[in-house]
Amino acid sequence: MNTVTVNALRGVSMLALLAPMTAIAQTQPAPAAAAPAPAAEAANALTEIVVTARRRDESVQDVPAVVNAITAEALQKMNIREFTEVSTLAPGLTLTTNANGVGGNAQVRGVNFDVNASGNNPTVEFYLNDAPITAGVVLQQAYDLGQIEVLRGPQGTLRGRASPSGSITVVTKKPDLYRFGGNVNTTINDIGTSNINGAVNIPVFEGVASLRIAGLYDESDANRVHTIDSSIPAQKPSSRTKSGRVSALVTPVDWLRLEGTFQTIDHDLTVYDQVESFSVVNPSAPASPNLIKAKDRRSSQASPRLIKQKFDIYNWRSEISLKGQQLIYQGQHYTQDLDSAGTSDVGNLFPTTNTYQYTVLRAKSTSHELRLQNQERVLGIFDYALGYFDNKNDTPTTLNSPTILRLPLAFGGGVAQVIQTPIARSGKSHEKSIFGNLTAHVGDATQISGGLRHIDYTDTGKLTVGGALLTSDIQADKKWIYTASAQHNFTSDLMVYASTGSSYRPGLSAIGNFNLVQSARERSFVTLPSESSKSYEAGVKSTLFDKKMRLNASVFHQKFANYPYRTPGSGVYYVNTVSVSPLTQQVGLFNFVAAVPVEVNGIEGEIAYDLTPDWNVGLMGGYALGKVKNGTIPCNDLNSDGKPDVVTSAPTLAQLQAAVGADNLAQCNVTQRSSFQPPFTATLQSEYTRPISGNLQGFARGLLNFNGKSRGDPANSFDDVQSYSLVNIFAGVRDTDRNWELTVYAKNLFNTTKVLTRTAPLSTSYQQLPGAIIGGVPTITGRPSAVSYTSTYTGITTTPAQEFGLNIRVAFGSR
Repeated sequence: MNTVTVNALRGVSMLALLAPMTAIAQTQPAPAAAAPAPAAEAANALTEIVVTARRRDESVQDVPAVVNAITAEALQKMNIREFTEVSTLAPGLTLTTNANGVGGNAQVRGVNFDVNASGNNPTVEFYLNDAPITAGVVLQQAYDLGQIEVLRGPQGTLRGRASPSGSITVVTKKPDLYRFGGNVNTTINDIGTSNINGAVNIPVFEGVASLRIAGLYDESDANRVHTIDSSIPAQKPSSRTKSGRVSALVTPVDWLRLEGTFQTIDHDLTVYDQVESFSVVNPSAPASPNLIKAKDRRSSQASPRLIKQKFDIYNWRSEISLKGQQLIYQGQHYTQDLDSAGTSDVGNLFPTTNTYQYTVLRAKSTSHELRLQNQERVLGIFDYALGYFDNKNDTPTTLNSPTILRLPLAFGGGVAQVIQTPIARSGKSHEKSIFGNLTAHVGDATQISGGLRHIDYTDTGKLTVGGALLTSDIQADKKWIYTASAQHNFTSDLMVYASTGSSYRPGLSAIGNFNLVQSARERSFVTLPSESSKSYEAGVKSTLFDKKMRLNASVFHQKFANYPYRTPGSGVYYVNTVSVSPLTQQVGLFNFVAAVPVEVNGIEGEIAYDLTPDWNVGLMGGYALGKVKNGTIPCNDLNSDGKPDVVTSAPTLAQLQAAVGADNLAQCNVTQRSSFQPPFTATLQSEYTRPISGNLQGFARGLLNFNGKSRGDPANSFDDVQSYSLVNIFAGVRDTDRNWELTVYAKNLFNTTKVLTRTAPLSTSYQQLPGAIIGGVPTITGRPSAVSYTSTYTGITTTPAQEFGLNIRVAFGSR
């Protein structure tokens, strides 16, 4: 996009920010009626938000829990294209995708989650059309969605699987049985994005059967990080997503409802890992050959990361409603194919040599849930839900572990050989659960609710390295969890509640440590026992000023036993045996996991207010501080003082062996934060609309995200993040019937660039062949030795790039 166009977009975006203030300053003519009629006041009330947090439709203000509901309209208004951007509308929620493409992560309420550490057992569970699904499927391009609900606190007695911190439910738009219609939505911007998506709704037999067909095509410059290495032809960072979805709805009789959805996602990604010169934050560090700062969005690596993902999702549902009761069956099957390639030479010491680690994942999952619940209250008092859940996961993974063998320096020091060790990991899990929940309505103002779930879980896994069986794990658990709550409505506008709940997650075997000779300490930081937790919460929900304002607040406390804490940043150095005969060792680096006690305390609040029929504002915020309390974790401790070291370079094999002995790695006893998110976050939204003519309306809206200061790895004094804010603004015009809308926008308006995570200096481990020129003949003089090379760059992630764009949406009939 040329400079003139970019500047024009910036100018219009600034007008969008100023529009509400201009509107307030202007003096408007007095209306004919001096005071609004009661009907007008009712029309100015906040739009009621209906959620299904308790498996039945009800107002969000009636649910005794914190629920952030994000409607299809909100997604459209804020131009949410990638699902990870949903976190901008739910403070305290962090959504990220793994660099290797294996999956995604959701974090909330003061604890982290890493799919490489916890696999199929997240702290926050994802649901697609009421069935549990891996985050990697959901954290793609978002299109044609009906509603997203972010539920906070322990889950499991009402839906799917147990999760300790919350769940995120995603509902795609359902077919309309009566109206034909559709929409097309297009976005272009100044940073290389072209996104087009749309849907068409076709009533096949009016009132009986209908189809909805939706699709998306998206191209972009991915993370916009380019390499500075010119040793080989560079590839441009790029991302391409193609996706399609077909949904069917059939209601042959009034007591039977049948739904089915098929969706396919094809995603190709070429990216470079972003770096920054270590000397930028550590002036005593060696200078880089090329100074790189965060705002440069550059990488020191010559080889990009290549990822290809393919998902196929089949989702089906039936509902039978008879005599005030409803029997629901929900099923789902999905497959996940991943081919990923990333360089193991992260220090970029050998830029012209292929040192890729290739990962191939062929996963599949099937779930079934049968649930019986009431539609009409039993005896005028009770609501209930009883169910059975069955879930099978199969996640076979193969990869290679490259070991670089370097020629003697006397021979030029090039790569003699890259030795590839094949690795295979098989994993199958099966969960069978029964669950129930009962709510008693005591009079018109009080509700008491309780639920139980019995979990029967088995997991088998094998790890082979170089064809030899390294580990074989079988886990079998049977656990009970519970939830309970009480709420009382003092008036129709004021409700208070208190709740408690427990949760469970199976133990895990972290993937990534392929040491052929593992110590007992090392194994204790790879294979972990199951986790349990207990949570307590109290809150108040209220509406004020004739329902023009919503004011909610809650406090919570949660205590975990055996929480899987994964070491942040680059990880922990350990003695890695890559060959037994002959014995060959080198310095390895891995994010080991530890089972630790964690306590989390927090507070969350929300206020939404319709100032006028044309102007609304909403503010949400939260504070959550999680701490590891006297936990034993893997660490870098070369001086053996029992405290994690501040690491600025990789140790030699001899240094590491002297410090850790036969244990292969060090451990430390710590009390520190359990999360690397900012404890305090807040989101401010506002929209102002103004009639332009009889059928034309102008609008301006803004979104501000505030993130308080945070600390990353306690052993890394260079990765702390100061507080910052990101501002997105939107302005445009639309038809009053919403048949079309034209929006210009700016995301990260003030081009704020913050380093959010930082590793230790990047390093490459290799085997160095000794040699010399003897009698004019190059001669190998002994066995190879382990060497680590430390670069002058650190790996970083940053805030999203500034973006100016244009969005056009056209719709007709059923949207």
